[in-house]
Amino acid sequence: MDQNFTAVIKQDGEWWIGWIEEVPGVNCQEQSKDELVASLREALTEALEFNRQEARLAAGGQFIEENIAV
Repeated sequence: MDQNFTAVIKQDGEWWIGWIEEVPGVNCQEQSKDELVASLREALTEALEFNRQEARLAAGGQFIEENIAV
């Protein structure tokens, strides 16, 4: 299942700066918009995987997973 997230992007002088609106702490800065989008995608992927691992560790040995849509 593909997930969609919103990147908030702006140019500040010679730099492009961006944040993922739905995930605090995922932000990047690059010299081109294309590089920024690629960096945001990579940082978001890493953050989501880290969060998955942390949640599973916190739950312990036995747990169930439930999809939740909003």
